Amino acid sequence: MEPDGDRQDLILVVDDDEDIARFVEFNLRLHGYEVIHAGDGQEALEVIARHRPDLAVVDLMMPRVDGLELTRRLRADPMTAVLPVIMLTAKGMTVDKVHGLSAGADDYLVKPFDTAELVARVSSTLRRNKEFREVSPLTGLPGNSRIRREIADRIRVGSDYAVGYIDIDRFKSVNDVYGFVRGDDFISALARSLHRAVVSVGLPAAFLGHVGGDDFIFVSTPEQVRQLTSQVSADFEQAADALYDPPDAARGYVELKDRRGNLRRAALVTLSIGVSVSDADKRLTNSLAAMTIASEMKSVAKSQPGSYVAVDRRRGVSDSSHRSVK
Repeated sequence: MEPDGDRQDLILVVDDDEDIARFVEFNLRLHGYEVIHAGDGQEALEVIARHRPDLAVVDLMMPRVDGLELTRRLRADPMTAVLPVIMLTAKGMTVDKVHGLSAGADDYLVKPFDTAELVARVSSTLRRNKEFREVSPLTGLPGNSRIRREIADRIRVGSDYAVGYIDIDRFKSVNDVYGFVRGDDFISALARSLHRAVVSVGLPAAFLGHVGGDDFIFVSTPEQVRQLTSQVSADFEQAADALYDPPDAARGYVELKDRRGNLRRAALVTLSIGVSVSDADKRLTNSLAAMTIASEMKSVAKSQPGSYVAVDRRRGVSDSSHRSVK
């Protein structure tokens, strides 16, 4: 299997039956995982504190601290609350499955189980957990790892694609004047505007990701860039105007004090969008390079007034602007 980052996923096997533990360990190692073992729940808590595994395969019936109690303790501790747990239960004991899931287990395996099922359950549980952790709680959009996988998938199939890097101009002024809660409203508004633009552009569906803060990524076909960026700029500006206090929206700026106490004006927010394009004329075969170029072009867009789209290549897609700074 593909390693996570620079290391393989570390799996903790918790079982007092040495034969089952060795069987699980052997097969997981065979499929590229690192494995450590604990004989019961109490030992498992000590091992988890030292090694921070990526997933635990936990037998239900064990001495001292059994699988249910171990899972409950893991869920109660903020440091281990998101550790995925697969519970091993006895054949036909439906009540054990229910208790295990109720205690917070992510999945279960019924003994005896075969190698294919073991590996499939571990792989799918790890994948779901990583995708869940990557999703922004504010926007519901995936983060950097999922973004790079999306670009890598398009590179692998050889399709033309464009990567857009978006952020909000003068976003700091919103936080400074209204506070971070209102700032989050602006970020959520941009996410909704992006969703509406993607739906409007139609198939093939563009991909959306949230890098963090007010930074977003879209991955689309080159032909979709102009319509998508034009729509999201117009939609977001309208939504953002409604989030300002009415007097600020009416006059087209907010007033805030600088570090020296001097009053200054900050225009209403707009968008800066940088785009990298990979097609027959210029292939980008590295997802990080595609994102980096888009980020560099976003910096170019920052130097222009109003909402602005700066494209790395001029063939096929041209630079464009939207609203002038008020």
